[in-house]
Amino acid sequence: MAYLETRGLGRDFPGVTALNDVDLSIELGRTHILAGENGAGKSTLVKILTGTDRPSRGTVQIDGRDPTNEPMLYKNVAYVPQELNLFPQMSVAENLFMPFDRTGHGGFLVHRSALAQEATGFLERFGIEADPRDLVANISVSDQQLLQIARACTNANMKVLILDEPTSSLTRVEVDRVFKVIRGLLDRDHAIVFISHKMDEVFAIGDDYTVLRNGEKVESGQIADIKETHLIRSMSGRDLAMDEHFRPQVPVTDTIMEVRGLCGTRFLDVSFELRRGEILGFAGLVGAGRSEVMQTIFGFLKASAGQVRVNGNQWVLNDTSASVAGGMLYLSEERKHHGIFPLLSLRENIGISILSLTKGSFGISDGREREAVQKIINDYGIRTAGMGKRISQLSGGNQQKAIIGRAMATRPRVLIFDEPTKGIDIRTKSEIYKIMRGLAEEGVGVILVSSELDELKKCASRIVTMHHGRITGEFDTANTRNETLIGAIFGTEAKADAN
Repeated sequence: MAYLETRGLGRDFPGVTALNDVDLSIELGRTHILAGENGAGKSTLVKILTGTDRPSRGTVQIDGRDPTNEPMLYKNVAYVPQELNLFPQMSVAENLFMPFDRTGHGGFLVHRSALAQEATGFLERFGIEADPRDLVANISVSDQQLLQIARACTNANMKVLILDEPTSSLTRVEVDRVFKVIRGLLDRDHAIVFISHKMDEVFAIGDDYTVLRNGEKVESGQIADIKETHLIRSMSGRDLAMDEHFRPQVPVTDTIMEVRGLCGTRFLDVSFELRRGEILGFAGLVGAGRSEVMQTIFGFLKASAGQVRVNGNQWVLNDTSASVAGGMLYLSEERKHHGIFPLLSLRENIGISILSLTKGSFGISDGREREAVQKIINDYGIRTAGMGKRISQLSGGNQQKAIIGRAMATRPRVLIFDEPTKGIDIRTKSEIYKIMRGLAEEGVGVILVSSELDELKKCASRIVTMHHGRITGEFDTANTRNETLIGAIFGTEAKADAN
């Protein structure tokens, strides 16, 4: 019997139908995969299930009752968003039990010692390597991701847990830990709604599935009865070449960037070269130091030693303005915090970076800005109802394409992609891979930092591996086995093999 159920659910916005006639049935003790490309309607459905939005038509039932008449029923549904949504300057324990009245710690005073004591059990259960009193800003991204999941589980009323791309910042070991927690919840008669674009995870944890496309339910059933290719076809509406490669197909020529003996936050003695006509990949576990290296080269973090040369010239470190002026851009994995202005429109988000193209005699030329923004929308296939739409209302893939298009309008010489397809569906991933390949073939220096080995194998010409802040290997992608790369990622010194 379904614990959470919708019938004929629909949600309309001005000029757009986000959901139309969606039936969904969630049973306790099972994991239900909610599948669909970015923009398919998953986020709108989740907002309705958690009570943050109201349907235009149709019904929702929680435990056989209508939550619109009994709003307290929404407390039985917990949601963990894809993006980190914590208070960085508060402690781990405070974040874990907020809001305090929901977890029984409310009142005139909050006893932080009691919070810390109770938090210890949750941290151990989820394998979070932090002290309850640590500031969230000082713990790793992976621990922050696990903390969000743990926080949802402090809700004593929770019966349905919705996880939106919960493993996007986790290593394989940490993913296994999350899956263990999920299976433990199922044993205690909870239900999990799992949203992910990672097919291996979908088939490892899923029991049932529902596919949304263009706001409508197109298929549902049991995971055991379908194959990966069938699910992908159902999500996208067409077949996708899963074995397609996106490595640049032009001759590799001169060195664009040379890094020698670079030292900084969480890494030591890093040296490598980036050559024209290639995509250079960086692989490693979360916390290996890959992002810190790139942020130091860009100037966001301070370098303690070493040097960088671009096109033979000494590069100015510790100065992001000099990096941008010199033609280097870093695209962060945290789009929400470092990539977009969420309250501004798509037009404003793009226009703010192309002022040199849009300024007129008396400030910004409205006509020039519209023309330039529309060209980027067209060139990069950004799907939107209009350039005036708030960028936070676009899917993650379209936000990412807007960020890339905005960056390319400034004609950079070096472009660093840090987890560029985090939380993005398979078809949009392919579109972004093609964009990266095209940039490399046009002579832009492209670096790809990714936690997905499959992504690096598809796109990178060479792969540099890191472990605990040091480089452990450099490999020609086409001639290197996965086992060799994985060994280097886990700290085994290795040389490229010939298979």
